[in-house]
Amino acid sequence: MKITAIETFIVPPRWCFVKISTDEGISGWGEPVLEGRAASVAACVEELSDYLIGRDPGHIQDHWTVMYRGGFYRGGGIHMSAIAGLDQALWDIKGKALGVPVHALLGGQQRDRIRVYSWIGGDRPGDTARMARECGDRGFTAVKMNGTEELQFIDSHDKIDAVLARVQAIREEMGPDFGIGVDFHGRVHRPMAKQLAKELEPFNLMFIEEPVLSENAEALREIANHCSTPIALGERLYTRWDFKSILQGGYVDIVQPDPSHSGGITETYRIAAMAEAHDVALALHCPLGPIALAANLQLDAVCYNAFIQEQSLGIHYNKGSDLLDYLSNPSVFEYDDGFVAIPQGPGLGVEVNEEKVRQAAAEGHRWRNPIWRHADGSFAEW
Repeated sequence: MKITAIETFIVPPRWCFVKISTDEGISGWGEPVLEGRAASVAACVEELSDYLIGRDPGHIQDHWTVMYRGGFYRGGGIHMSAIAGLDQALWDIKGKALGVPVHALLGGQQRDRIRVYSWIGGDRPGDTARMARECGDRGFTAVKMNGTEELQFIDSHDKIDAVLARVQAIREEMGPDFGIGVDFHGRVHRPMAKQLAKELEPFNLMFIEEPVLSENAEALREIANHCSTPIALGERLYTRWDFKSILQGGYVDIVQPDPSHSGGITETYRIAAMAEAHDVALALHCPLGPIALAANLQLDAVCYNAFIQEQSLGIHYNKGSDLLDYLSNPSVFEYDDGFVAIPQGPGLGVEVNEEKVRQAAAEGHRWRNPIWRHADGSFAEW
C-alpha cells in the first residue's frame, strides 16, 4: 500500500481535519489542529506531506520518527499538532486495512467505557450551578469550568470570593459526590494561585487544572504544599521530553496531553506510560472535534491510568457546528450514565461524512481566542 494524497480541511467551528488516501482505496482521517492556529498547522501538514506521499502508511513508528526528527528543528504546538493529525490518520488506515480498532493494535482494550465530563460556564464563568444541574439531568457525573476571569499578579480577594461562590453553588446543587474540575487556564499567577488553591480545598474538587502556566512549573511545589486537591496540567506540553521534568518534579497528579497536539496516538501513548510509571493519572485533553475524540478513546481503552475523558459536545466554542455534525455514525458517541463506550469499529471507529466536511471547508473559519486586558490596559491571560 502507498500513500497517494494528503488533504486538509479547515472546518467550523475551529477545527482542522486531514485525510490520507492510498492506492488501495483505504483512507484515514486525523485532526491536526492547534486552536487559533489551524491554518499554520495545515501548512505544516502540507510540508510533512512531501515525505509521506509515496510511502507505505503502515510504517507508523518510522514515519513518526522522521516527521519529528527529520527537520532538525522540532517540537512546539504547530509541529506536534501537524504530526498528531497525520499519526491519527495513519493508525486509522492500519486499523481499517486489518479490520480492527486501533486499540486492538495497541494490545487490546483494558476497559469497555470511560467516564466523561462536560464543560460549563463559558470563558467568563457564570450560571454554573444551573448548567451543572442540566448536565446532571443528562447523565453526566462530572463537569469542568473556568474558575476565574482575568487576574492580575496580585489582585483583590473579591475575585477569589466569586470563584468560591460559584463552586459552592455547584456543590450544594449537585451533592458531595459530583465531580467538579476547576480550570485556572493559566490565568492565575503564582501569588494568587496558592491562595485560590488553598481556599478551594473544602469543596473536594476532582482536580484543579493549570494552576499556573506550564512554563512556571517550579511554582507547583508551593501550590501543592498549600492544598491536597489533585493538580492537573499538560494541554500545552507536546512531547515526552516536555513531560519528563514535570513528572520528575512529583507535583502533578494528573497529566492532560492532547492527542491532537502531543504527537498523536504514538507519542501520547508513551506519555501516558511515563505518567503511569510515576503513579500519575491520565485525563486526555479534548475540547475538539469527533476525530480527535475517537483518537482519545482509542488511547483511553489501553491506558491503565486513564480515569476520565474531556469531550466538547455543547461546549461554548462550538457555535454553528458541534461534535457530531461531521459523522455518518454519530451514535458512536452515545453517552450513558456519565460514560461513553470505547468505539469498536475499524481504525478510529468513526465514519466521517466527507461530503459534509468538504462543504464546511468551503466556508472554513478564522477562529481566534479573545484578547483580554486588565483595567490598567495591560495584557491579561485568556
